[in-house]
Amino acid sequence: MISSGVYDYINILGKAADGAWARNEAISNNLANIDTPGYKRQDVDFQTQLQHALKESKYPSLDSKVADANKHLSRLDARPYTDIPNWSYRMDKNNVDVDNENVELASNQLVYNGITNSIDNEFKNLKLVIK
Repeated sequence: MISSGVYDYINILGKAADGAWARNEAISNNLANIDTPGYKRQDVDFQTQLQHALKESKYPSLDSKVADANKHLSRLDARPYTDIPNWSYRMDKNNVDVDNENVELASNQLVYNGITNSIDNEFKNLKLVIK
């Protein structure tokens, strides 16, 4: 099998889209549990994992770093975590702030849209090359 690396960026962008989607779900769960006593805010930090994977690479060019990160794609996983579990500013021990969550949701939606646009552009580039 020939490994050309044609889909390296698409694979990474796909994982990034999964991470943004997981973050969207975490934020939506936070909003759904705004009145649940004792609920602690959940978040997903995929961007830091991706930055770490790209910085870990010994190669100088971005293309090489992405190709290297593709070899370990299974390590890139968007997992939710509890954000500041021992802190709450409310009497019911819930630490979800509706205004903050709505801002994070809007910001994350912009990230997700940017990623999906990038995936679309990568496929358009492949389509041009194939013609």
